[in-house]
Amino acid sequence: MKKRLTLSQKRMINGYLFILPWLIGFIFFYIRSILLTTQFSFSRLSVETVGGYTLDHVGLQNYVYAFREHGTFKQILTSSIFNMVLDVPLIIFFSLFMAILLNREFKGRTLVRAIFFLPVIMNSSAIATALRLSEQFVAGGISAGSSQMSTETVSSTVNVSYYIDLFGQLALPNRVLDYIVAAVSRINSIITASGVQIVIFLAALQSIPSSMYEVAKIEGATAYETFWKVTFPMVMPHIITNVVYTVIDKFAESDVVTLAYNTAFTDFNYGLSSVFSLVSTAVTCLILILAVGFLQKRTFYYN
Repeated sequence: MKKRLTLSQKRMINGYLFILPWLIGFIFFYIRSILLTTQFSFSRLSVETVGGYTLDHVGLQNYVYAFREHGTFKQILTSSIFNMVLDVPLIIFFSLFMAILLNREFKGRTLVRAIFFLPVIMNSSAIATALRLSEQFVAGGISAGSSQMSTETVSSTVNVSYYIDLFGQLALPNRVLDYIVAAVSRINSIITASGVQIVIFLAALQSIPSSMYEVAKIEGATAYETFWKVTFPMVMPHIITNVVYTVIDKFAESDVVTLAYNTAFTDFNYGLSSVFSLVSTAVTCLILILAVGFLQKRTFYYN
């Protein structure tokens, strides 16, 4: 008698089929590149004039130089990690907040949703190149008024120190005050990096059964209680997804990646560039493991 698959087994098979294209690419392309990068990090690579390259094994020499002698690597790595840790909670909070607002019924909701997703499109390489070329074409026409515009912009800025002193008078701890100031100063980058996360949270909110909100309303739950007892637990799995996406996205745009790129293709030091890439990748993976492990224990999965 043929054994039938259970529902959980069918869902597991569907999950593996869903990630199969990514898994094939990961095995045949990414793992191979990681192995080559690891090999380069222990070698001195010399490009041949007739094509190809040669490797001279140098052991840990590249790693020692990166951490002991290189002038900026440790500083750039530390600042990149700090910016990542600072931005990820802010982006997740802002994305969830905006998704809740955009999930409500109001006129022009589709247009507002598109506006919040525009930064994702504008940050693509093709669009960025087109905008840069257009700026070069019109530079002559606006150069005359640029100095006046910059002067007016500076003169009309808000006095941030006033608000910092105001929060300081509320007896907030210095660490909390520093975090708020850093968050306000990075609001532009936070909004720019939140497009995909907002879309994911919107999909999560729309997948919550309306019967759960009806039951909460019948039981007399307030909006605050409904959020923490219904909405937040139901979107928790998607918070993990957004945390993973945000950490990787911030890593891809970090100064460490720029340093590794310039070291390889400007200074032609491929071994040292490989060290920068491997170390930053290892740090990012460690952050992901800690963050996902912390959230996984507090996640509720609704079947």
